Amino acid sequence: MSFGVTILGSSSALPTSERFPTAHLLKANERFFLIDCGEGTQMQLRKYRIRLGKINHIFISHLHGDHTFGLFGLLSTMNLLGRKEPLHIYGPGLLEEMLLDHLKFFQSDYDYDIAFHRIQSRRSALVYEDKNIEVRSLPLIHRIPTCGFLFREKEKERNMIKEKIIEYKIPVREIAKIKKGSDFILPDGSVISNADLTMNPPVPRSYAYCSDTRPNQAILPLIKNVDLLYHESTFLHADEKLAHETYHTTSRQAAEFARQANAGKLLIGHFSSRYKDSSGFELEARETFENTIAVNDGDVFEVD
Repeated sequence: MSFGVTILGSSSALPTSERFPTAHLLKANERFFLIDCGEGTQMQLRKYRIRLGKINHIFISHLHGDHTFGLFGLLSTMNLLGRKEPLHIYGPGLLEEMLLDHLKFFQSDYDYDIAFHRIQSRRSALVYEDKNIEVRSLPLIHRIPTCGFLFREKEKERNMIKEKIIEYKIPVREIAKIKKGSDFILPDGSVISNADLTMNPPVPRSYAYCSDTRPNQAILPLIKNVDLLYHESTFLHADEKLAHETYHTTSRQAAEFARQANAGKLLIGHFSSRYKDSSGFELEARETFENTIAVNDGDVFEVD
């Protein structure tokens, strides 16, 4: 099953003619998770042929407009399209108040339920899980309460070698135990080791999303060895002072963070509109962490 991220928006505060504000879509085991929802997100979803009805979970990192202005329009469009399934939204507590005020002001009565899940931004916590994946919050350092998100697949059971089931006449009742790591005992007492009966399961895949923040060393243990790391890179390193003052990160700092985390690949985005193009960000980051890509709207990154 696929595990990949589509970049819906890669600009910072100001949208440009080529970049929408921040929004990512993670597809994991046929589940769709929207991460942040800047202005125009629903337009980008349509442009890249992503069905709005497949999104059941939305994660909001913080309450700056370039991460939330698209949410209200998206919710309305979902209703107009006939949505019936509940929608789960994860974010700061004040976001729930904003949503309630919005619905009250526009006298909106949606035909689907919105389940809001408040996230504490000061510590990491498990905020969502199902049988295939879990999502943890990542405390970040910004001007207002902000958190990132770590999406990690759960460890799967070992895979049975079908020929061995036939060879050793393994009963169905024993297969579940073997997939969990048990050996198999033959009627004569002989032991067939688990390694001879099974194959390793796929390695769990992971994606870390670090939105607006100063570099935060405290979360490095949480994202160690992550396959795909997105880290904001609002400024080039020549503007390090400005980055610090505005609680943001430079491309070189993001690359150093990825190196320390031993990430598989680094994606940088949230570029300030003061720069004409993103090539300088990628070149600068690659001096520290070679496997870096400066993202563009519409880019798709798969984890094998």
